[in-house]
Amino acid sequence: MAKKPAATDRSLLRHTLATLAYRGGKAIRGAPENFSQFRAGDSTRTPGQILSHISDVLDWGLTLAKGAQKYQNSEPLSWEKDSERFHASLKKFDAYLGSKKPLACSAEGLFQGPVADALTHVGQIAMLRRLAGSPVRAENYQKATIKAGSVGARQAAPKQEFD
Repeated sequence: MAKKPAATDRSLLRHTLATLAYRGGKAIRGAPENFSQFRAGDSTRTPGQILSHISDVLDWGLTLAKGAQKYQNSEPLSWEKDSERFHASLKKFDAYLGSKKPLACSAEGLFQGPVADALTHVGQIAMLRRLAGSPVRAENYQKATIKAGSVGARQAAPKQEFD
């Protein structure tokens, strides 16, 4: 039985972005009306602020990869527009990682900074969905069909969800 070749730093980053698209898409799809403005507490960000921030972080990651670090703190748009922006930011970042263009920083730095931050915030949105009374169904994500480059809003159907 032939062994699968070890993942490169870039391929693992691309797979992580596809994972973000899958898990993030699941967390943002079907959110109830006004979920964007839900507040779990007086000092917490709203889901809309978090979703906007995720795109800002992904855009920042792309600037890091290109060597021209720039961070932008965007105001939230509508939930629909910020959902589109989330996938567009993933697509641009993934396209750069999938190219032959050099990384201006380490793959480890990209992972521990913007990519890990985005993963954390997707989890926050999922938690806020539950608190807002519209939980995201649990899933065995290890069985999900997630492939590098698949960063759009259209994702494979879940293979093993549970309550």
